[in-house]
Amino acid sequence: MQEEITHLTERAPVVAIMGHIDHGKSTLLSYIRKSHEPLKEAGGITQHISAYEVEHEAPDDKKHTITFLDTPGHEAFGGIRRRGASVADIAILVVSAEDGVKPQTLEALGSIKESHIPYIVAINKIDKPGINIERIKQNLAENEVFLEGFGGDVPAVSVSAKTGEGVPELFDMIILVAELQNLTGDRTLPGTGIVIESNMDIKKGISATCVIKNGTVEKGMFIGSGTAQSPIRIMENYLGIGIEKVSFSSPIKIIGWDELPKVGDSFEVFKTQKEVRNYIEKGKEKAIKYKTTATEEPLSANSIPLILKADTGSSLEAILSEIKKLTNERMAAKIISSGIGAISENDVRLANGNQKAIVIGFNTGIDSPAKNLAERNNIEIKTFDIIYKMTEWLTQELAIRTPKISVEEHLGVAKVLKIFSKVKDKQILGGRVEKGSLTLGAQVKIIRRDVEICTGKIRELQQQKVKVDEVKEGKDFGALIEAKMEIAQGDYINNFIMIEK
Repeated sequence: MQEEITHLTERAPVVAIMGHIDHGKSTLLSYIRKSHEPLKEAGGITQHISAYEVEHEAPDDKKHTITFLDTPGHEAFGGIRRRGASVADIAILVVSAEDGVKPQTLEALGSIKESHIPYIVAINKIDKPGINIERIKQNLAENEVFLEGFGGDVPAVSVSAKTGEGVPELFDMIILVAELQNLTGDRTLPGTGIVIESNMDIKKGISATCVIKNGTVEKGMFIGSGTAQSPIRIMENYLGIGIEKVSFSSPIKIIGWDELPKVGDSFEVFKTQKEVRNYIEKGKEKAIKYKTTATEEPLSANSIPLILKADTGSSLEAILSEIKKLTNERMAAKIISSGIGAISENDVRLANGNQKAIVIGFNTGIDSPAKNLAERNNIEIKTFDIIYKMTEWLTQELAIRTPKISVEEHLGVAKVLKIFSKVKDKQILGGRVEKGSLTLGAQVKIIRRDVEICTGKIRELQQQKVKVDEVKEGKDFGALIEAKMEIAQGDYINNFIMIEK
């Protein structure tokens, strides 16, 4: 029997660093990259996926390459985090030794479990005074994360991203977990993988950062993702250095796409342009099928029209996700247009033709012609570099523009015990408050045998022959009520005021 020929070789692991905001993910990655400063992003929040390759010498003296993904910590980037976990082979769940498990820790954990990949818990900030590692392990167990030696099989390493303590042990654990997975790939195949970021640059054009999961990518080939394609003429590694050929599990940037590939979509590499065109046609057929079967959620009658521009595909996705959360039954943010790149003159023209839409830019600039046109036409442009600042502003704007509605606020119920006199539509009566209170000046509904017979208003209110503004539950009262129908003994008075909400 002829022996089967295989080209499979060991593949480097792709590792996603995940966890709650401010638990030290970016600081840990910075230390891993031998940098002395944390990765700088607006507000100290990582707002994109970034990929980096590092080399580690294990205790067996063998050098191992590891690709790290730094995934955002802010809750708005949940979709990006889930995508980070889906492209990764292993996840590191960073938990602060000071704070323990937080909401986004659990969200990140959910993403990891959905992706069915092994994970390692990195208990960070052990350099801080008064740290109790056992307390953190107990906190993790309370949230169904059972560590080795603590009732489970999840490996944990205590580290300090600031001093580097425990980081070599974390690397060793990554290598061990990767070996247990038996990660392999075939370099003889055309490359395939995942798009983890897309970007529009005025000078360079459209670029996409991709992680290769199998095969080889080489200049002169063609790449396709969804309905987007590009000849592979400009290819860079994560340091921005031009490369000719690369294999799994490396992150690469390819420049020259005909349209923005969607973040999270898979990509395939082909040797000929004809092959990539066939691939794109299939992608377009899928897109058309989705478009004809998908249904849009109805918007309320009142809406703020918005035009969104962002620096990257993942940023745009996060913004759209956040804005969707802000919609209520009386007011919605209606997205007229969204895209990548600087705010342009066309964006302002579109805003001017759509009920003076607001143009929002996230981590992106404004072209001079766009700025001039906006000023001439009184078009509002708002720019942000921190996502929660954008949502705070938009929440306030929605509240201001939400139409007010008048609603009844019920104050109390009283029973009519005696009628003293009646002059035209004014009646003097006595009664007792059975629930809540009766309030001077408030409107009332007169109820007879469970049926509302008319409405009126309390013109005067007395308690023990002394004028008062309010009579509370259980107390007797005298009142002058203005009502169009005659009130009778045994009727009930429902006391209410109209308020705007």
